[in-house]
Amino acid sequence: MAVIQGRIGSGQLVPNDRLPSIRRLAAELSVSPSTVVEAYDRLSAEGLIRARPGSGFFVTEAGRTPAPLVRLEPPRPPEVDPFWVARQALDADPGTSKPGCGWLPPDWMPTALLHAGMRNVLRQAPSLMTDYGPSRGSAGLRRFVEMRLRQQSITLSGDQVLLTGSATQALDLVCRLLLRPGDRVIVDDPCYFNFQTLLRAHQAVAIPVPYTSDGPDIAAFEAAVTREAPRLYLTNSGLHNPTGATLSPQIAFQLLGIVARSDMLVVEDDIFADFEPEPAITLATLAGLSRVIRIGSFSKTISASLRTGFIAADPERIRMLTDLQVAIQFGGPSQVATEAIHGVLASGGYRKHLEQLHRRLDTERRATATRLCDLGIAPVLMPRGGPYLWCRMPQGVSSTALAQAALPQGVVLAPGNVFSPSLSSDGFMRFNVAHMGDARPYRVLERALKTLANT
Repeated sequence: MAVIQGRIGSGQLVPNDRLPSIRRLAAELSVSPSTVVEAYDRLSAEGLIRARPGSGFFVTEAGRTPAPLVRLEPPRPPEVDPFWVARQALDADPGTSKPGCGWLPPDWMPTALLHAGMRNVLRQAPSLMTDYGPSRGSAGLRRFVEMRLRQQSITLSGDQVLLTGSATQALDLVCRLLLRPGDRVIVDDPCYFNFQTLLRAHQAVAIPVPYTSDGPDIAAFEAAVTREAPRLYLTNSGLHNPTGATLSPQIAFQLLGIVARSDMLVVEDDIFADFEPEPAITLATLAGLSRVIRIGSFSKTISASLRTGFIAADPERIRMLTDLQVAIQFGGPSQVATEAIHGVLASGGYRKHLEQLHRRLDTERRATATRLCDLGIAPVLMPRGGPYLWCRMPQGVSSTALAQAALPQGVVLAPGNVFSPSLSSDGFMRFNVAHMGDARPYRVLERALKTLANT
């Protein structure tokens, strides 16, 4: 394949040129004819060549070497907006350091449990590999989610959980069902940056309310509800993203009192629940699922590749959300993904995996906080769990400028304003402590801080 691709790339072979016969190329490269057949089949699958019955293989138009583009102006630096961290982290080269990303490194994930879960899927009925998933998702995994929610003192029946392709898809479904263009949605400031992008996609208006170490600023929250008549309040409650804060019982009760006096619903994204040393007070626990819609996922602690999320809500909303999911993708999430995830969760190894994660994160959190403080970067608070530290920059340092300076040096950072709807967090930055275990991010931070101090 490399030989043929090289000849096409160098211009030795151009569109409509005939390739060497199978026997001729096999003799030329000292390989078996079956090897050449396999190579030609793969090149055909990639669209670079095609077979003409009785005539051989020929280069396609897709194999034409494109002319180099002429850049008319210098490249513009990527805009630092709520998509910025996702773009940089998802598309980064393998060697890039990613303290700004939201997930754990591969060697922190339960790969042995995932392998066992996948083997179990392959041993089950072949229909799991070929058929559409049930409209509400795997019955076994739904029962497991129901059991976990009951353990958190959330009362629900068997028809109040819907499995989705991810927590992001779950939130998208909720927005599709409940929001119309121009609807107001209260969000924390700062908040998870993808909350902002999803609301923008649904043409809703994000109303920011300052977030403190105990939860949203209650006076500002009540004023926003009175002024804006919001449709939803969208939040994390257990381990808040990006701050790592935990909602206090006092703030939770006050908040729910305001919600009860209004015509709004709460969407509680609790995907960090398994990072908590013990369950936190949540709005769904206190208020039930009549005014609160609970969203969760398994991407953070098991796999971001076998993505599966869930929605817990009142039965009628679950029915409507199920119909909406079928309308969009004709069926529930992948049965391969849901059965594999269920296998991991149901195994005794998952509890041990979480215990190990908690220990590693506690160790890295303390070590990261110490080393960042040496650079003048101070954590706002020490979370009781999870991978994030929300930190204050040294006086006068812009986290946006710092992130832009670090990127060409192979380090992706998460500047504060990508999380802030009001763009009021340029003096803050979120660090993922699981990606801070080597010296490289600190060296780059130190150099970038010195450069910024001299400009």
